[in-house]
Amino acid sequence: MPTMSSARRSQWPVWLCWLAMVLDGFDLVVLGTVIPTLIKTGELGFDAVGATFAATISLVGVGLGALFIAPLSDKFGRRKLLIACVAGFSLFTVGIAFAPNVAVFSILRLLAGLGLGACLPAALAYMNDYAPAGSAGKSTTRTMTGYHVGAVATALLAILIVPNWRLMFIIGGVAGLVLLPFLWAKLPESLPEAAPAKVGGSATAPAAVGRSTETAPKTGFRDLLQKPYPVVAVGIGIASFMGLLLVYGLNTWLPQLMAAAGYPVSTGLTLLLVLNLGAVAGLFLAGVLADKHGTKKIVLLWFGLSAVFLAILSVKIQNEFLLNAAVFVTGIFVFSSQVLVYAWVSQLFPARLRGTALGFAAGVGRLGAIVGPAVTGTLVAANIAYPAGFYVFAAAGVLAVAALFLVPHEVKTVEANVPAER
Repeated sequence: MPTMSSARRSQWPVWLCWLAMVLDGFDLVVLGTVIPTLIKTGELGFDAVGATFAATISLVGVGLGALFIAPLSDKFGRRKLLIACVAGFSLFTVGIAFAPNVAVFSILRLLAGLGLGACLPAALAYMNDYAPAGSAGKSTTRTMTGYHVGAVATALLAILIVPNWRLMFIIGGVAGLVLLPFLWAKLPESLPEAAPAKVGGSATAPAAVGRSTETAPKTGFRDLLQKPYPVVAVGIGIASFMGLLLVYGLNTWLPQLMAAAGYPVSTGLTLLLVLNLGAVAGLFLAGVLADKHGTKKIVLLWFGLSAVFLAILSVKIQNEFLLNAAVFVTGIFVFSSQVLVYAWVSQLFPARLRGTALGFAAGVGRLGAIVGPAVTGTLVAANIAYPAGFYVFAAAGVLAVAALFLVPHEVKTVEANVPAER
């Protein structure tokens, strides 16, 4: 197995984690691209209720994976977990293409979600182990560009091949299977060098891994209940809930929302692509500004602007250029807002808790990812999705701003004293 020191001379870990996020980006939007076709044709027994159930149950799997599987990366290593998660997601995603009915389709989405839910926090924890000090913002946001590049590629692919929805899942699953041998051969393990030495030895972590000399061998969610983390966890949890409500609500239902507003289905798919192109641009901008001006300031600004532009989308825009521009700018702020939450978590928590904290943020956030599509799907079924759906999204942005004011600036200085207090 390659070592972290050898990996520092190459770009393999950077690109492999980025490609893992591409798979997550595929999963983010693939259901949104096929739902209009499945509802329209009634294939597998789909209707608005069945589509809402499938979207919801798949996100339950993602949430469970983030909460209960991702923390294992702090104990057993990021590399092993990433490989297992990509393998599971890929196999079950291929299986979805052969589902005979809504029930089997939904169960396979649930199982695929377990792997994807743990993949994101593990990959982000890995990259923050690996990144130079003071670059958490850029490291996180640039890794997460893969998330939205995957979403853009999937939306573009859907424009080309939908209504052939089965091929969408085959391509996504096969892409993950192709990535597996590269993860196995080229991704080093970060955790052994970050972990403390055995009893009787000294614990000194290298700069690239944790930049820490902490000696607590066991980690878990109980650590998040120790002072000063409860207040931090509440604020981050609420913001992540609202952030992923926006990300998944928009990516799952934007084409259908636009159809409800009277736009053609092809326009809705194009806007989904434009939305995620804005997300990629926003990630580069947000990471640079967060490292320069402080993550808290930028994430508050980003969520606030998200609320403003989501409210603007509640008004039907006749001019095609202005419509695409509004959706592009909305994408800039909405999606990088959530990624900035992950970047801030990586800064607030020490290396030994990074996978657990990111798993908590992503897992609680996935509850929002469940609520967003479920609420919007309910509005669609009741024929009131437009403009009410955009009002719900704008309110979520405002609530995220309020929650993040709870999170203090000086958590790191308090953490330095935690081992002594124990």
